[in-house]
Amino acid sequence: MALKKYKPYTPSRRFMVGYDFSDLTAKKPEKSLTVSLGRTGGRNNQGRITSRFMGGGHKRLYRLVDFRGYDKANIPAKVASIEYDPYRTARIALLNYADGEKRYVLAWQGINVGDEIMSGDQAPIANGNRKQLKDIPEGMNIYCLEVTPFSVGKIIKSAGSSALISGRDDTQGLVFVKMPSGEVRKFNNNCWATIGVIGNEQHKNVEIGKAGRQRWMGKKPRVLGKNMNPVDHPHGGGEAHSPIGLKMQKSFSGKRVAAGIRTRNNKKWSTKFIVSKRTK
Repeated sequence: MALKKYKPYTPSRRFMVGYDFSDLTAKKPEKSLTVSLGRTGGRNNQGRITSRFMGGGHKRLYRLVDFRGYDKANIPAKVASIEYDPYRTARIALLNYADGEKRYVLAWQGINVGDEIMSGDQAPIANGNRKQLKDIPEGMNIYCLEVTPFSVGKIIKSAGSSALISGRDDTQGLVFVKMPSGEVRKFNNNCWATIGVIGNEQHKNVEIGKAGRQRWMGKKPRVLGKNMNPVDHPHGGGEAHSPIGLKMQKSFSGKRVAAGIRTRNNKKWSTKFIVSKRTK
């Protein structure tokens, strides 16, 4: 994937960086694998805003991406196209299975149209193939990892990300995985994961450039609490851009928070799976 810069014919264009989409091979998605999700604008079923600064944005169709794969075990598939997905940072690939079914999966680094992939114990150790952790050797990069066996891939799904299999304990049926954050965590060796690194790694270098482009993405302007009235935010009040007037920062709902500290609850049920804490 490559990026493109623009001539600075306006101030907002001067630092803008976008995609050139040269890695895509299809312009329109597979119609049978798309649905319309609609918009909430950050509102719940009572019409009240529960997620602020959401609304508007360009119309888009959701692509039904397969995050399981184990129901197609040992059935070969070919990459038919590499496509854009407006709902995620990664690219997606359309697979044509030997039994005639079509599915979308996350595209990996080095993918090409015509590549053959497979899920299951008979699949070779190659990028794009989906296998259980017990069948993947140590030192391999993985993504789209399950938290519980035979559920759905829930973590490591953004552009350019991957985890590393750093060790295993066969007596307890555990595999040690080093996450993108540096955290080492234990997983059941029956969990499924895809071998490789997710593509579109240059996404981190994209510069939005202007406020209007954020509005196209459905993101509204985020207002500082200190610029609000006291009735609207604990930081509000005062003249112009005044200090917050508190010893410790507070959230919109009045909860005391401190910038830069970790807020994870140590009594969370999944803490027992953490071998070493995150580094970033």
